[in-house]
Amino acid sequence: MVYLDFEKPIAELESKLADMQQMAKETNVDVSKEVKSLEEKIKELKKETYSNLTGWQRVQLSRHPDRPYTLDYIEGMASQFIELHGDRNVRDDKAMVGGFAKIDDTTVMIIGHQKGRKTKERQMRNFGMANPEGYRKALRLMKLAEKFKKPIVTLIDTPGAFPGLEAEERGQAEAIARNLREMFMLKVPVICIIIGEGASGGALGIAIGDKVFMLENTWYSVISPESCSSILWRSWDHKEQAAEALKLTAQDMLKNKLIDGIIKEPLGGAHNDPQRMYAELKKVILNNIAELELIKPKDRINQRIEKFSSMGVFLE
Repeated sequence: MVYLDFEKPIAELESKLADMQQMAKETNVDVSKEVKSLEEKIKELKKETYSNLTGWQRVQLSRHPDRPYTLDYIEGMASQFIELHGDRNVRDDKAMVGGFAKIDDTTVMIIGHQKGRKTKERQMRNFGMANPEGYRKALRLMKLAEKFKKPIVTLIDTPGAFPGLEAEERGQAEAIARNLREMFMLKVPVICIIIGEGASGGALGIAIGDKVFMLENTWYSVISPESCSSILWRSWDHKEQAAEALKLTAQDMLKNKLIDGIIKEPLGGAHNDPQRMYAELKKVILNNIAELELIKPKDRINQRIEKFSSMGVFLE
């Protein structure tokens, strides 16, 4: 189990609990009262810790190495999944995955960013940073879903679109911009869920939907706290201050009417009880698809356009 900096007091108590249980097993001494008391103390400490998280602490949780990624959610929610590959132009971008999935009796197209866990997989997945061909693959799959009249679910978890020279040469900005335009006009229901990091255009490239949700411990912003800090203060040392100023948490986004809802995570984050998280996400997806399918495609498109057009403030 990996503990973050602010979780160290919890880690210490859980270590004591493990030692106590091991000692009881080896010596045959009854310490059930002490164990129960310590378990209650840990539970209370967790409640207190996770109910008062700062913006930066939620950013840290969104990046937890044990946190479920897109393929984990697909495996946990779907009984069948057929992954589809390639943009039919350059290559198959491993940072973006997608395909038809069967969730209960509903067939959907699931598309999402995929990070890697070990070093080689991270390199292969490009740390979840998609190239232009990744966004073109995503759009190809969306159009395929529209052709077969299947709803679309996107799972967003990226530190941003890949900023390399070769990505720019192949039209990174154009690929993302085209996705934004085309997603507004899709005739099928589109549900977008931020499951980890939601950074900049890399996230927005698959985040135009009828419903946009965020998991409780995720973030969504035009820039990461570290990059913001490096621009404003020429150093990463002010990343905590930047995280608060950016108002990037799910709670901030809901307050500013930029998302439709927050999906609650298990205490301590999605990685503490993945099965429960899969079940919760599955319920949200199926319930919202059922609601959206009652609306005529033309009305859905108009509502989608109105939804995003009304965001923010402008003056003429």
